[in-house]
Amino acid sequence: MTGHGRGERRVDRNHGNGTYGTDGLDGLDGKDGLARRFEADRGHLRAVAYRMLGSLSEAEDAVQEAWFKLNRSDVGAVENLSGWLTTVVGRVCLDMLRSRGSRREDPLEYYVPDPVVRVAGPTDPEHAAEVTESVGLALLVVLETLGPAERLAFVLHDMFAVSFDEIARIVDRTPAATRQLASRARRRVQDAAPAAGPDARRQREIADAFLAASHGGDFEGLLAVLDPDVVLRADGGRTLAAVSKVVRGAEAVIAQALTYARFRTASLPMVVNGAPAYLSVRDGRPGALMAFTIVGERIVELQVLADPERLAALDLTEEDLARATY
Repeated sequence: MTGHGRGERRVDRNHGNGTYGTDGLDGLDGKDGLARRFEADRGHLRAVAYRMLGSLSEAEDAVQEAWFKLNRSDVGAVENLSGWLTTVVGRVCLDMLRSRGSRREDPLEYYVPDPVVRVAGPTDPEHAAEVTESVGLALLVVLETLGPAERLAFVLHDMFAVSFDEIARIVDRTPAATRQLASRARRRVQDAAPAAGPDARRQREIADAFLAASHGGDFEGLLAVLDPDVVLRADGGRTLAAVSKVVRGAEAVIAQALTYARFRTASLPMVVNGAPAYLSVRDGRPGALMAFTIVGERIVELQVLADPERLAALDLTEEDLARATY
């Protein structure tokens, strides 16, 4: 499961399992060689940190901290640099999660993780693999409910195949206790995370149908594409805290959709963490990002990011925003 965007690349599941083969420092030429070697692993490390933190900016900070630690450490005897860097990032993220938990102010119920975005193109259906390889926002929301050690054990073991012996050293527990951490996390993820959806083309068709029905005030059309137990999560951040809410059930979500349809804005088709999404654009600026989680033929979750600060930080150009249409 990997993200695609802002430099993320497909994760090699041989990373992190303690058997990287010839992944050591042979042939590196001083600091320049070490820097090149780190850059080769940067995408993998960012993928680990993003899944641990659900924040692109914090993930970048964690990767940068790993670089600082690499420069301060004697790694001449390290046989597996990728594994060493993965555990360093894991420790950094664990500390960040623990610190975040002690100072967090925003209610977790409303929180929408940072999206990995790109503007949708005409060939998107050809990239169906992205849907299964990306980590969806709905899964990241579930990961936010895990304790720091549980999240680390699950992410490193289940997503990146790091051994329990290695994870145990990070969380300062026995391998058996670490295995239990991952097992508890796995049960919670399996109970709460949505199942796999249809192919990319069909998901986009369902998202398009939702948007058309919403703009057209079509109650029956919206009812046809929403799961009866659909959940809408809106995150307005600190600036628009009044917007933050969780709405449950198809009829309640339809009422919200029809209310906001009166303030119709231009929409830009997006791909968010491998799934269909739309960005509303007003006066050339992002208004809100709505991402869809689709299972079977129905929308089961809607993640709406309306936080102006985080929307402004999206990797979008003026040309991208100018493509929004009514």
